[in-house]
Amino acid sequence: KSQHWACYHRIIDSRNYQIVWGGRALKDHLVPAPLDGVACSLVLQYFSFPYRYFRWWVKKTCIEKKTAFIDLLCAVPLQQIYGQPSLWTLGWYWWGVFCRWQLNPGLYHYKTVIANQFTVCLWCKGQTIYQQVLSVERPSSLQSWNWGYCGHYAFYHALYPRALLVYELPGQQVVLTRRQVSPVIPHDYKDSSLPVGVFIWEVENGRDEDVEVSIMFSLQNGPGAKAAGSGGHWNEPFTFHKDGQRVAGVLLHHCPPVNPFTLAISAREKAGTGVTHVTAFDPTGLGGEVWQDLLQDGRLDSPPGKSRLTEKGEVTAAAVCASCRVPAHGHKTLEFALAWDMPCVHFGSKEKLHLRRYTRFFGSKGDAAPALSHYALTHYEEWEKKIEAWQNPILENSQLPSWYKSALFNELYFLTDGGTIWMEVPPDCCAEDLQGPAGAGLSHLLPVLREYGRFAYLEGQEYRMYNTYDVHFYASFALIMLWPKLQISLQYDIAVTVVNEDVQPRQYLICGQTAQVKMKNVVPHDTGDPGDEPWQRVNAYLMHNTADWKDLNLKFVLQVYRDYYLTRDSLYLQDMWPVCQAVMESELKFDTDNDGLIENSGFADQTYDAWAVHGASAYCGGLWLAAVCMMCKMAEVLGDTEIQQKYLDILNKGKEAFERMLWNGKYYNYDSSGSDTSSSIMSDQCAGQWFLGACGLDRGDSEVRGGAAWCGCGKMGPVAGGKQQQAKEKVGSSNNPYPKEQALSWEGFNRGLWKRSCFWRCTSWMSCQPPQEEGGM
Repeated sequence: KSQHWACYHRIIDSRNYQIVWGGRALKDHLVPAPLDGVACSLVLQYFSFPYRYFRWWVKKTCIEKKTAFIDLLCAVPLQQIYGQPSLWTLGWYWWGVFCRWQLNPGLYHYKTVIANQFTVCLWCKGQTIYQQVLSVERPSSLQSWNWGYCGHYAFYHALYPRALLVYELPGQQVVLTRRQVSPVIPHDYKDSSLPVGVFIWEVENGRDEDVEVSIMFSLQNGPGAKAAGSGGHWNEPFTFHKDGQRVAGVLLHHCPPVNPFTLAISAREKAGTGVTHVTAFDPTGLGGEVWQDLLQDGRLDSPPGKSRLTEKGEVTAAAVCASCRVPAHGHKTLEFALAWDMPCVHFGSKEKLHLRRYTRFFGSKGDAAPALSHYALTHYEEWEKKIEAWQNPILENSQLPSWYKSALFNELYFLTDGGTIWMEVPPDCCAEDLQGPAGAGLSHLLPVLREYGRFAYLEGQEYRMYNTYDVHFYASFALIMLWPKLQISLQYDIAVTVVNEDVQPRQYLICGQTAQVKMKNVVPHDTGDPGDEPWQRVNAYLMHNTADWKDLNLKFVLQVYRDYYLTRDSLYLQDMWPVCQAVMESELKFDTDNDGLIENSGFADQTYDAWAVHGASAYCGGLWLAAVCMMCKMAEVLGDTEIQQKYLDILNKGKEAFERMLWNGKYYNYDSSGSDTSSSIMSDQCAGQWFLGACGLDRGDSEVRGGAAWCGCGKMGPVAGGKQQQAKEKVGSSNNPYPKEQALSWEGFNRGLWKRSCFWRCTSWMSCQPPQEEGGM
C-alpha cells in the first residue's frame, strides 16, 4: 500500500496500544489529567453553579422535553472508538460497525446498529468455502450469522477524507481491501455537499484457482427500535441507468413525523459483476434466511416489489450483494455506495423548514437517492484524483514531520462530522429577511448566501452550539483556505447578528446574574442550538454573559482582514468595515485607563471560561493590538484616513503599555495582577501575533511582540498554560503534580487544539515554514 496510507494506520490491538488520532501511543506514555490542587477561591466562586445548572437542566429535559445543549449529567462517555466518518451523518467504528447517527441536524444518536455490516462469501468449485461477517462483534441478534472476525487479520488506515481497511482472510489466500471515499474536495461547492459515500472493495486472489467472491452490504432502516416509532417504514429495490452506467440497490424509506428520509445502498453493475438484493429482513431475529440465501450460491434472491409497511416499534433491514469471479492470482473490484436523502429539515423548534445544499443539484422532492447513488459510483474516481492532487504536495514534502501530515488532514474530519449543516437560502428570500430587525446594511449578504448557502458546525458533539465563534477563530483557517466562500458566508451570518440584539432576559448559570440574551454591536458566542432555531436565535451559551468577553469582537476583526488578505474580496471588506468599527467601539470601553490597551475584568471574560484574568493580559492584550493593527490596514485599503489615524494612535500607546505592564524580562506574563498566577505562561497568548503573521503583518511597525514560550517546551502535551518552572520538570513526576489552576489540560482546550487548532497549521502552506519536530504541539 502507499507509504502515505501506511503512515496513519491504527492497529487493532487493545492489549498494547491505545488508539489515538493520527497514529498510536503506548499506554505507559499517556499522562492522566490532574484532579487535585483546585484553588479554594474557584471552589467558592462556582459553589452555587451546580444548583443553578441542575434547576435549568430539569426545566429543559423534564418540562420542555428537550435535550440540554451541554449535558453534564448525562455526558457521552469518552471513548477512542471512531474511524473515519462518512456522509456527514453516519459514524463508523474502526473495528467494523456503524455506531453514530446524526440524521436530525446537530443531534447525535450513539447506538451500534449491528445489522449494518459487510459480509464476504467465497465460492469455489460449486460450493461455499468461506462466509464471514467482517466485524469483530459477537452480538445477541442475527446469531445465525458468522460473527467474530479475528482483529489480528485486519488493519485500519486513515487519511481523511479516505480510509482503508485491509482484511487478510485467514486460511483463504484472499485479501480484501475496502477503500472508503467521501467527497470532501477543496474549492468544490457541489460534490462536497453531497450526502454520499463510496466503498470500493479490491479483491486479490492468491490461490491457484479461480474463486467467486461476493460482498454483501446490509443496512437497517433507521437507527433502532426507538426511532421506528409508530411504524410505516418500508423498503423497495431500484435500478438507475444513465450514460451507459447501471446501478442497482435498495431504498429504505424512513417516515417519522418530522424529517423523513430515504437511505440507499447500492452497487455498480458492470461486465463480470452481478448485483442481487434482499428487500427486507428482520434485523432483530436470528437472520438465518438471509445467511442461508447467501451461503447457498453467493447470491441473494432479489425478490421484486416493495416490502410491507412496518408495524409500531418494528424495524426492518435490507441487503445488497455484488459478486464477481476473480481469476487465480488475479484482482477484481466491487463498488458500493451509501446515500441518504433528507432534503427538507426542521430544527428542534420546528418553526422553519430548511433545504439542504445538495437539493440545488438533485431536487427537494425526496426522490434523489437513486440519482445520488449513481452519481457517487460514477464520479468517485474523479474525486480521488482531486483529493490526491490536493494532498500529495504535503505528503511528499520530506521537510514535514509525519505527525503534522496526519493532523493536517485527519483532523479535518470535524468539518463534516461536527453536526455540520449546509443549507440553501430559500429562492423567495429577500435581503430584508436576512438582515434582521435592525437592518444590517450588508449589500452583498443576499448574493453570497444565495450562491453558496449557509454553513454551520458545532463546537463539539457534546457541546451543542453552532459556529461557536471563539473557537471557530482557530478552525476558520481550514475554511478560508479550502472552502473560502463558506468562510465568507459564515462571516456574513455573524455580521448580521452583531448589529441585532435579543432583549429577552435570562439568568447566566456561572454568576447567577440576569441580563439580555444578546446585546447590539457585540459578536455573539454562537449562532444557536440545533435543538432550537439556529440563525434566528443566537447565543445558546448561557454559562457566562459573553457580552463582556474581551476576545470575541477582536476575533471578528482579525478574521475579516485575514479573509480579505487571502481572497482580495474588496466587496466583502467594504460590507464588513462598518461592522468592524461597531465592534471595536464596543471594545474600547474595556480600555478603562485610556492607555491604548484593554483590561480584563477579574473574572473568566474570554474563551478560557474557567480562568479569571485581572487587568492587562497577554492573551486578550495581544489580540487587541493585532485587531487595532488590522483596523489600520483596512482603513488604509479603504482610504479612511481619519479612522486609520485614530487606530494608529491607539496602537502606539497600546504597544508601549503592553511591554511595560506584561514583559518580565523573559516572556510576557499571563496578566498584570501581580497574583500567584500572574507569571504563568499561557500557550495561546501568541494568538494575536500569529494571526498577524498569517497576514504578513508580523514585522516592522505592525509587530505585536507576543514572545511567550510554549508551556513545557512542547513536551507537556496539550496544556493551555502553566508555571515557568513546570517546563523544567518531567511530566507526571512526583515533583510536579500540576495543580489544575496552573497547568490546565481541559477537554475543551484539547478539542480546540486537536480538532480545530490543527487546522491553524494550514498557515505553514502560506509561509512555507515547516513546523519543528521538537518543541511543537
